[in-house]
Amino acid sequence: MTPSADKPPGGPVKHGVQGSPGAPAAARVPEQRPAAAADRERDAAVPCAARGEHTHGERPVPGARVEVRRSSVRGQILDALRTALATGDLKPGEVYSAPVLGERFGVSATPVREAMQQLALEGAVEVVPNRGFRVIERGARELAELAEVRALIEVPVMLRLARTVPAERWAELRPLAEETVRAAAAGCPATYAESDRAFHRALLALAGNEQLVRIAEDLHRRSQWPPVRHGRAGLVADAAEHLALLDALAAGNADVVRHLVADHFAGAS
Repeated sequence: MTPSADKPPGGPVKHGVQGSPGAPAAARVPEQRPAAAADRERDAAVPCAARGEHTHGERPVPGARVEVRRSSVRGQILDALRTALATGDLKPGEVYSAPVLGERFGVSATPVREAMQQLALEGAVEVVPNRGFRVIERGARELAELAEVRALIEVPVMLRLARTVPAERWAELRPLAEETVRAAAAGCPATYAESDRAFHRALLALAGNEQLVRIAEDLHRRSQWPPVRHGRAGLVADAAEHLALLDALAAGNADVVRHLVADHFAGAS
């Protein structure tokens, strides 16, 4: 990419997918009015290191300028950034500034900065003082460590649930497991990541421990950034393990549950 650092590539493309010659153009977002005074004051009050300012020479982010509704702007930007992380539009090791990302989404830097700070709390990015936010790079060892911690927390819980939860409750989770299968078959990493978390969240919720669910989901998110490139076949195999796990839990088969969960977490890394 060679365009100037201050503006995104000229032609709009579909969100999350780099453009290709002949691809239909997405609707261009009208120019936004300048940020309100309150936005400017809030920006001035936040240290540059935390705001993620533009770096001279930074390459524009590939992808379309995305139209965003005025309501819940921060939440929509956060969802869009998570999708860009999952699809690889935001690349591990690269630094992105809030102003440049704001240009892409057609919004001021403020909601982008707030969304990136949330992603920093989730371990997907890190603040680079006076530059922006760097997408986290995780090596095989760190991913293996995350898988081990998840197993240490979740395996004992699932074994207990296998002994105490009636089979009909496990049947209620089957639609969520089937949704992961459909998402895997579609081959979209972002859609699969969300459905995968939804399944595991609902499973652990049966333990009735909100702190457990929150900690496990945080670990789960960290293990998904950056996405592991197993391709569609890998996603399909991962999703099939959800159905097998439900069957083992419903049958109360502790040995199979232990084996499936350990393999499932190891495969995710």
